[in-house]
Amino acid sequence: MKNKITKAVFPVAGMGSRFLPATKATAKEMLPVVDKPLIQYAVEEAVAAGITDMVFITGRNKRAIEDHFDKAYELEATLEEQGKKELLKVVQSVVPKHVNCIYIRQAEPLGLGHAVLCAKPVIQDEPFAVILADDLIDGETPIVKQMVEVFARHQSSILGVQDVPREHTRQYGIVSSTNLEKDVERVHGIVEKPKPEVAPSTLAVVGRYILTPRIFHHLETIKPGAGGEIQLTDGIAELLKEEQLLAYRFHGIRYDCGSKLGYLKAQVAFGLKHDELRAGFAEYLKTIA
Repeated sequence: MKNKITKAVFPVAGMGSRFLPATKATAKEMLPVVDKPLIQYAVEEAVAAGITDMVFITGRNKRAIEDHFDKAYELEATLEEQGKKELLKVVQSVVPKHVNCIYIRQAEPLGLGHAVLCAKPVIQDEPFAVILADDLIDGETPIVKQMVEVFARHQSSILGVQDVPREHTRQYGIVSSTNLEKDVERVHGIVEKPKPEVAPSTLAVVGRYILTPRIFHHLETIKPGAGGEIQLTDGIAELLKEEQLLAYRFHGIRYDCGSKLGYLKAQVAFGLKHDELRAGFAEYLKTIA
């Protein structure tokens, strides 16, 4: 097994039903936060971690993602002609030249675990990252870069985790663990969406993973779980029986952009950080507070 992470999987085949009708004809991952779609923030995070191969697991109505990361000849020619150099640079920098984009179609919505399994022909026997674009996480050091550094030390699968209120445990995979070193836990068990009264902790898995290729064996052999889907959590629970599994308390602020409230919070936070908008937007917010 290689010890360097060069590939990331982006499961983007979900329907985004919580954002209907906005997502009726476009991918939820293409919803913009200020002036960039969610999926671009996720890809930029991967690029910052030294990842060069972006593997998108797509479904129906996801052409916009492929188009976004493709070269836009007509648009670039028009901007060039109009002398709009800055905008041209923005368009051309969506994907750095050294980065490869690979698209695999998930024919049926059979769950997150199945989506990750679809990437096996590209990943083969390498460790890899999984990034869920719904979870927009703002860190001074990008979150996947933080996790890649932990992987370099331990060579083990890693789950990105954060503490959540106990009443929210039913929304997440929850781990039981003991501390290994600062911000790193050794995982002993993982339970999908436990009721608050039986949750083993309040340490919740959010949308960042580094996984060893052995996960594919377990995703191929586990039975469908909740909702008749192949659950990634179930595959990870099986992997834990064979290999060390770590949980990493990342440094950053997470916005759950799979929910409308989380998405609106991200708009405000990123609007207040935006170079062009910061001052005017802050003034406007004072008028409606």
